[in-house]
Amino acid sequence: MTDVPDGSGQIPRRSPRVSDGSAPVSGALAIVLAVVAVVAGFLILRSISDGGEQTADFPEPTASRSGGSSGGDSSTNTTDPDESVATLPPTTTIPPIVVEGASVVVANANGQGGSASAMSRALETTYGFTLVDPTNASSTIPNLEETVIYFLPDVPAAQDVANSLGRVLGGVSSVAPMPETPPTQDGTLNGGDVLLMLGLDKANKTLEELAPDLAGGSGNVVTVTNPDPSGTTTTTTG
Repeated sequence: MTDVPDGSGQIPRRSPRVSDGSAPVSGALAIVLAVVAVVAGFLILRSISDGGEQTADFPEPTASRSGGSSGGDSSTNTTDPDESVATLPPTTTIPPIVVEGASVVVANANGQGGSASAMSRALETTYGFTLVDPTNASSTIPNLEETVIYFLPDVPAAQDVANSLGRVLGGVSSVAPMPETPPTQDGTLNGGDVLLMLGLDKANKTLEELAPDLAGGSGNVVTVTNPDPSGTTTTTTG
């Protein structure tokens, strides 16, 4: 019997190759990678979703039309340059006519008889001035072309009465303090405080002719106000 085994003997077992064990490892790695991809995708979608909500909750501020940095609606603090702003004329105040506090004496300085008396009655009845007896101008004074008025400075209301007297006469050439000696025929004022030297420009003329805007009433126009939006002008009289 020979020691060489014949072909019918036990077939030797083949040793496994190293590469045969790689299939399970590759399958596990694929599963891990798939899980990682799913998680990464979820995180990316969540990040995008959060970013959109933040944009909606906190809108980007827009620049105001006025160019300012403060918040709020800038339209409430701006003015359209094309929009015109209506302006009113300034209020005109006219001082009242003062007739009390000083008496008036009218002197004929025009040479026309009765003119001083006629003017005295008109001033008293139309405006309420206090008149004393009229007189004549000094003989040294020629007939005056223009009327002048004098007042006693030591009488508080005399200047106001003198100025008012000039207004109701339509304006006079001069209103001045009384000379040391009144320019009347006897150098006195007959108890008056204001001397009206009635010249040719005012003699024998009615107060309506001399001051048509004031005559016929008290003339105490106090204030003319601005016209209101409807165009009405308010005038206060007394």
